[in-house]
Amino acid sequence: MTLSEALRLAEQHGLDLVEITPNANPPVCRIMDFGKFKYEEGQKKKQAKKNQSKVVTKEIKFHANVDENDYQLKIRNIRSFLAEGNKIKLTLQFRGRENAHRELGHEVIDRVCRDVADVANVEQEPQLMGRSINGMLGPKPTKQTTK
Repeated sequence: MTLSEALRLAEQHGLDLVEITPNANPPVCRIMDFGKFKYEEGQKKKQAKKNQSKVVTKEIKFHANVDENDYQLKIRNIRSFLAEGNKIKLTLQFRGRENAHRELGHEVIDRVCRDVADVANVEQEPQLMGRSINGMLGPKPTKQTTK
């Protein structure tokens, strides 16, 4: 169809002639209400932005001589944060004479990783950086059913 015919047909229906693929030979056009199309695209973008989730990183600090009750509380907190979909940054700081027994700190961090292995993936292996050991845990992906 020629351009003039397409324009005349669009004006008869009170719609716009929109070029879809200009590089094709001949170019492909569509007769539509362009204002309505732009509005619907904006609504789709707003909805997609509302549905996306922001990943939050929570930090949990340990020490090499952490007591059992404190340890269990921190494990519970880690599990609840992972259930919400947050990432966990593990930090173990050595104070004073604890620097002489760094193997105790590695044991604590390894124990944390073992205890939450059912709900977490180790995204960054625990590494010694200066006076602290840092590691990163992320939630295990859950299978979502689509309707």
